[in-house]
Formats: sequence, structure tokens, C-alpha cells
Amino acid sequence: MRRALIQTVLPVLFCAVPLLVAVLILVALPGQAVEDYLHRVRTSYIDWIILGLGLVLFAVQMLLAWRAMQWRGTGFDEGADRWLSTLAQAAEWFPMLGLLGTVAGILQTFGSIASTGGPVAPERIIALYAPAITATGSGLFMALLNILPTWVVLIGRQLILSLSGGEAAPEADAEPYHPERVPADRR
Repeated sequence: MRRALIQTVLPVLFCAVPLLVAVLILVALPGQAVEDYLHRVRTSYIDWIILGLGLVLFAVQMLLAWRAMQWRGTGFDEGADRWLSTLAQAAEWFPMLGLLGTVAGILQTFGSIASTGGPVAPERIIALYAPAITATGSGLFMALLNILPTWVVLIGRQLILSLSGGEAAPEADAEPYHPERVPADRR
């Protein structure tokens, strides 16, 4: 029972944490804001790019995170660590893509206002400006979602290691971890 908990249940539960965070964020947002966002995203290609890339990146990271938390009795599967770290760094690009979409939306708004040639009602300015903000929201949401898998692996491994009775992870200046030195009753 304990082995199944450590090797199967805990990695799956930890991989569910980022999904739970995403759902909690969506539930916490005002319903009108979510509805307006979903309405505007339908015609925003930059949002499609941000959300598409973000969801693919997230899915790959979650697969790698699940693999990285697989306890093998003497250690974790560390083959995915380099990829996980690299992909987490890619998440830093999403806010910049969002800002690029926002700037493009603002330029489009100003171009639309300038082409009218006369005074423009504030409601019209707000209606024209609102789509620019969706790209920022998409970028920030995808960045948040895509930094969570690395954090989940770090926390998850520590808990799994503690429950398995394994040794603490070696520190950088400590002697390297040797699985053959783990007592037989702890394997």
C-alpha cells in the first residue's frame, strides 16, 4: 500500500496541483470578466498563439513532472530535469508575447480613433481598447501555469523522499549520493 502511494498516487496528486490552481484562478475571477475575455479571444490571433503554445508547453511539462517524481526505490528519474528546467524558462516569454499583443491592440485602437477625424465617445475608446488587454491576460495566465510544474517537482520529490524513508538530497558540497550505500531495509 505504501509503495503504491509513493510510486503512483503522490506523483499523480502533485501533477494535479497546477490544474487545481488554474481552476481556482478562473473561479476567482469575476464572471463578467471571464465571459468578456472568452468573447474577445475568439477573434484574437495573438491570444490563440499564446494559449496554444502555453497549453502545449504545459502538457509536456506535466508529463515530464510526472516522470521526474517517479521514485525508483533508490532515487528519482532525473532524466527529465534538464528539459523541465529549460521549458520552465520558456514560460518567461509568455508575458512578453502578451505585451506585444497589447501594444498591437493599442496601436490598432489609436489608428481606429484617428481615422474617425472627430471626437470619439469614451465608450467607443474603451470598446476599442478592451481587446488589447486580453493578450496581457493570456500571457500572464500561461506564464503562471507554466512555472508551476517545476515547483511541483521540487516539493513533490521532497515529500516522496520523506515518505519513502530515503536519505535527504545531497547538498552541492556534500559527498555524492550512492544508492548502494542505502541500508537494505530502506530500499
